[in-house]
Amino acid sequence: MVEKRDETPRSRGRPQIRSDDETRRIIIQAAERQFSELGYGSANINVIAQNSGVSTKTLYRLFPTKADLFERVISVRITEFVLEADEEKLARMDVKTGLVRLLTAYGNLVLSAHTIAVTRLVLAEAERFPEIAATFWERAVERTNATLESWLKTQSTLGRLVIEDPYLAAGMLRGMMAMEPQRAVMMGRLNTIDAATIPARAESCAEIFLTGTLPR
Repeated sequence: MVEKRDETPRSRGRPQIRSDDETRRIIIQAAERQFSELGYGSANINVIAQNSGVSTKTLYRLFPTKADLFERVISVRITEFVLEADEEKLARMDVKTGLVRLLTAYGNLVLSAHTIAVTRLVLAEAERFPEIAATFWERAVERTNATLESWLKTQSTLGRLVIEDPYLAAGMLRGMMAMEPQRAVMMGRLNTIDAATIPARAESCAEIFLTGTLPR
């Protein structure tokens, strides 16, 4: 009796290698966990590489310094907010609807457990590592403020709002939307911020803000 051979072709060569973009994504996720759990100073690049399934050499090729890696952790979250604040979509909305959408997106960003953890980290380690404070200010604070400022400038140009200083107004909006609930979590008064409360708060903030800025 002749034994029947398995004619199924077998794959040859090396297994498929992840792209740099995919590898970056995995490293950033591992770095987020390290930074949140241990802080910036104690986060270990070798452990981040190990948890990402890459060599330290590969990690340093993609992120030459720990500061670069921290910057990307911040930027990824902020990019999500900027994409949510799509100018074309906002242009088709009335003033209040557009503002509520912007504030809701901002609230979802800054009131998330991740952002609150990063904020704690920055405040705790800014003196020892001023570079992370600079990164957070430039990539998080200034960039989100610029997005709100741009929308306010557009509304002012169209005559829908009367605002003398859009930069200042954007900062006031951010504070009204996020400061009190964020501090409540950071100081142990709340465990987390319920997602359903964010759009409701955005609605209230928009109502208060627009009452004072609508053309008279």
